[in-house]
Amino acid sequence: MAREARVLLSRNRGRLKLSTSSFGGEADAPPMLRSLSSPALPAAEAPSASSTRPSTSAEPFGMENLALPGLEAPKRVPLPPPGLAAAALASAYIPLALRDDLPRDLDGLGAMVAGCRKCGLCETRTKTVFADGSPLSKLVFVGEAPGRDEDLSGLPFVGRAGQLLDKMIAAIDMKREEVYICNVLKCRPPDNRTPAPEEVAQCRPYLEQQLALLRPVVICALGLSAVQALLETKATMASMRGKTFSFRGIPLIPTYHPAALLRNPGLKRDAWIDLQRVRDLVRSVG
Repeated sequence: MAREARVLLSRNRGRLKLSTSSFGGEADAPPMLRSLSSPALPAAEAPSASSTRPSTSAEPFGMENLALPGLEAPKRVPLPPPGLAAAALASAYIPLALRDDLPRDLDGLGAMVAGCRKCGLCETRTKTVFADGSPLSKLVFVGEAPGRDEDLSGLPFVGRAGQLLDKMIAAIDMKREEVYICNVLKCRPPDNRTPAPEEVAQCRPYLEQQLALLRPVVICALGLSAVQALLETKATMASMRGKTFSFRGIPLIPTYHPAALLRNPGLKRDAWIDLQRVRDLVRSVG
């Protein structure tokens, strides 16, 4: 009897296989055959087109405003990516502390920077560029280095890129005078070239003392050079954008430099998403 049952079961399996293949696979098989091997997803669990499509509205500086889930109140600062140096990994979450060898006030620190001659940039600069904005701000924008207009005026982000940054700040319901703006380098590199590693190393203590005095709740790093200098990494912007990192215990959000947005307006969409994350993080921790 057992042998007959096994023979009968074998025949039924062969018929089922033949019936399914004759319809071109599971997708074309009759519903009863299809349900035997791959039960359909209940209607209540199937995602609708409207639930996965982000809502959009007019974007204040030239692109769509993407209200994406999860951007409203970021609560966790993930670990930096594998590209970070071991030293940066070890120090990323160690809070900034004031240095005894540098002034403990912003005016004194700015005066020291104005007389700095630690690297060759002191020979070609017109003015040092220390900062602009409110020292009481919870949000600090950090760029890579001054340009020609900044070198002449002594203020960061005052050229075309600075005008766009003003619009970006206004788009997140803030004013330039309500935020704090500075650069990794305090002197302009000739021809606006990328800062050299030794120049970053000489200026880094000034920047860290600046941030330790400010004690911001969020840093927005503008441009790849600024992000790489702050996080001590060689990672690409593509691998870092959209994430929140820790710079010595301070949440840091990378985004494109305004000059890059002027050269490639297609990047404004991503920059606007980044700025919404900056805005919402400032609000959530504030």
